[in-house]
Amino acid sequence: MLRLLGLRGPRAVFCLQCGRPRESHHQAVLALRREDINAWERRAPLAPKHIQELTNAGCKVLVQPSNRRAIHEKYYRQAGAIIQEDISEASMIIGVKGLPVEKLIPKKTYAFFSHTIKAQEANMPLLDAILAKEIRLIDYEKMVDSKGSRVVAFGQWAGVAGMINILHGLGLRFLALGHHTPFTHIGMAHNYRNSAQAVQAVRDCGYEISLGLMPKSVGPVTFVFTGSGNVSKGAQEIFNELPCVFVEPHELQEVFRCGDQSKVYATVLSRHHHVVRKSDGKYDPFEYQHQPELYTSRFSTDIAPYTTCLINGIYWDHHTPRLLTRQDAQNLLASAKSFDPMCDGCPELPHRFLAICDISADAGGSIEFMNECTTIDMPFCIYDADQHTIHDSVEGNGILMCSIDNLPAQLPIEATECFGDMLFPYIWEMLASDATVPFEKQQGFSPLVKNAVIASNGSLTPKFKYIQKMRANRAKAPYGIAAHIKRELAQLVNMTPKSRVLLLGAGYVTGPVLDYLTRNSNIEVTVASIVKDELQRLTQKYSNAIPIIMDIEKQQEKLSSLVGSHDLVISLLPGGFHPMVIKECIHHKVNMVTASYLSPEMKAFHQSALEAEVTVVNEIGLDPGIDHMLAMKCIDDARDQGATIESYVSFCGGLPAPECSDNPLRYKFSWSPVGALLNTIRPATYLKNGKLVEISAGGAVLNNASPMEFFPGFNLEGFPNRDSLKYAVPYGIESAHTLIRGTLRYKGYSNAIQGLQKVGLINTEPCSLLSPEAPAVTWRELLCNLVGIAPSSSVISLKEVVFNIIGKDESQMETLSWLGLFGDESAPKAQSLLHSLAQHMESKMAYAPGERDLIVMRNDVGIRHPSGQLEIKHYSLVVYGDPAGFSAMAKTVGLPCAIGAELLLDGEIQTKGMVVPLTRDIYQPVLDRIKFEGISYTTSSTFC
Repeated sequence: MLRLLGLRGPRAVFCLQCGRPRESHHQAVLALRREDINAWERRAPLAPKHIQELTNAGCKVLVQPSNRRAIHEKYYRQAGAIIQEDISEASMIIGVKGLPVEKLIPKKTYAFFSHTIKAQEANMPLLDAILAKEIRLIDYEKMVDSKGSRVVAFGQWAGVAGMINILHGLGLRFLALGHHTPFTHIGMAHNYRNSAQAVQAVRDCGYEISLGLMPKSVGPVTFVFTGSGNVSKGAQEIFNELPCVFVEPHELQEVFRCGDQSKVYATVLSRHHHVVRKSDGKYDPFEYQHQPELYTSRFSTDIAPYTTCLINGIYWDHHTPRLLTRQDAQNLLASAKSFDPMCDGCPELPHRFLAICDISADAGGSIEFMNECTTIDMPFCIYDADQHTIHDSVEGNGILMCSIDNLPAQLPIEATECFGDMLFPYIWEMLASDATVPFEKQQGFSPLVKNAVIASNGSLTPKFKYIQKMRANRAKAPYGIAAHIKRELAQLVNMTPKSRVLLLGAGYVTGPVLDYLTRNSNIEVTVASIVKDELQRLTQKYSNAIPIIMDIEKQQEKLSSLVGSHDLVISLLPGGFHPMVIKECIHHKVNMVTASYLSPEMKAFHQSALEAEVTVVNEIGLDPGIDHMLAMKCIDDARDQGATIESYVSFCGGLPAPECSDNPLRYKFSWSPVGALLNTIRPATYLKNGKLVEISAGGAVLNNASPMEFFPGFNLEGFPNRDSLKYAVPYGIESAHTLIRGTLRYKGYSNAIQGLQKVGLINTEPCSLLSPEAPAVTWRELLCNLVGIAPSSSVISLKEVVFNIIGKDESQMETLSWLGLFGDESAPKAQSLLHSLAQHMESKMAYAPGERDLIVMRNDVGIRHPSGQLEIKHYSLVVYGDPAGFSAMAKTVGLPCAIGAELLLDGEIQTKGMVVPLTRDIYQPVLDRIKFEGISYTTSSTFC
């Protein structure tokens, strides 16, 4: 038994925070409390093998004695735990289920399934006591990954136990109807010491079935499984021990009538097998996600008549069609025809649809007439569809029902082992919890654990404030409007009225945003763009993405309607469109996220956004975005040490990977070509060694390009970018004598662009030659016009004039020739020379299939420590694109943007108005999550 429970000998002592070996024992104290809510609850959240890991690492573990717990306390003692009644010394107390309110210890951290997230009325006294006693509550049910999937759950064992139980129930039901079957010898799950013993009983049953010992009078037995999660998989694991054959749903009718009785048959039902549009009987997954109320289920007519037993593993949302209604059951049983028995004297079955095992235990859910759960004590009841009555029996008219809501408690040892394996990786950070510390200042929590904290310091955490609103609405609601309350509950806890995100734009960075958000099945993303082909390409692989073709300039009413019908807007449009979008967001009180700079036009909305209680997160991409977040992490860490910032230098660039930098500019476009060209003619201001440097607009910024030595292998140059000084106050580094933010390119880029500037092509003024009404003009003719010679001049003459204008620079001449500007290709019609050139360059400088791009960012922060020592802290970020996936630019801009949206949806960003990610509550979770996505930075220091 010791070996089975996973106990091992002593091992090295490790620090709970960093995982490194150390000598002294950690002060953290964990308590495993007894379960005392239900007589059948014999599980524990951790097994002895997990306790031994903790005690070997220096953690003190207390275990409350319990004669009911399935794993004997001696094994916990052997694992190093202290068995004692008093657990008040513990800072972290864990269990499986809730506990009597009088046993709650104030100002502790508790973890258990609280069943409070839907404001369940029966559990509100427990929640009130938790708040009154200033307890920090971590609910396992809300520990979910980035896809919205639970990481700790008993689902598999619910499926295993549920399947064993219903096979036992079928044996009883068949017997009550006059038929002895091999199922009769299978017992309830809790009658077996472990699942292996139960599996052996199921195999014995299967052996008898394979010998042809099923009564011919019952016909082939068929099972239907719903759901694709651990619940359904656990049930199928047991079912596979029978001589089974899985068929497609449309094949059920055939095997039901003439299948081999030495086998049992099953099908796994998906939504598309039975859900159809009410109007025409078709199924559109996109529309269903958006408007499930337009659909109905044909389960009762197409599947149920050929089903012996339904194994239900899905939860139901009130917007979606039910699997079976009361009327369905009545119609089903009334129309059932008993088949002729195969031998004289055998009783006929009153109907073939005999049993339902609702493992989801969702009362009033997808099985409408399953109003109350059954129990381990009384596991079965009969639903009489004619009388709409339920009686505790296996006899009588109707359908056998089994719906036990604590099924894993029937296999407590294995359920404990499995659950503990899932929970254990998070125990270390949970042990760091100090319930006396304000929740927002608690260090060491990953987003996964942080998002599972329901209450702390006497109040609900921001993400769960909705519970109070639900309780207030319930108190105000008149008797009889339970459906209204249920609808509101579903909306508030995000059950399946999903969070709806409007994503504007289908450009370079849309892909990673869409990919990240759609991993969560509770988020539905509407992507709106004027570019139809790109829109379809982006959305076709995501079931919870809806494409909408829209021209934002011409369809402002449609924009307003879309904004008003969504919970959040992400604008990836060019910056000039943002004011139009934010105006609608403020009007409809919808939050917004954008990776673009917080322009003066956007800043002007700050007061209006505050008054509307709307949050607009700006500059949450790469540059601006990750650069801000790395800067503030360094600056805040330095402040925490009492240090001051003397300098801040940040350079960033999106480039082709070195092997792909095969043109005279050493550059290709991974973001807006217009933006990249505009960046070369904007003015710039920065501070260097206490001296203010101002660079005028028009291209002078490129004269300030200088070699960047930090990554010599890349041969980089950098030039200042916009107004660096505007971040001195937001960063809180007014004391700095150097403040520079700049753009990185490969050496030679600045010189090549200067050639384009000298001939007048980097010009944003309207150009009559490029207007829609003007005749087509070639690049050669356009260049002749710009340098003041006749359009009919020869190429040789043109090149001579241009060569003199650019100062006889051979590399600049090479750039002009490579771009085809001396040729007869037509220049694109556009609002300016710059815009036309951008379109032309985009086609010439696009990434070829299989090529990859590169992001390089470097922050150097000068920190003066209280000792007087100067440290230059270096933050380096290098990210390569994936030719088979997303570009580096798309990932580094899109993922922070998507994560910012996720933080807003989850209520983790509370600041209203126009926001930039300069505070720890925003930048830390974003940096943590992009690291998980493969975007990580390195740090080093130079001491002067």
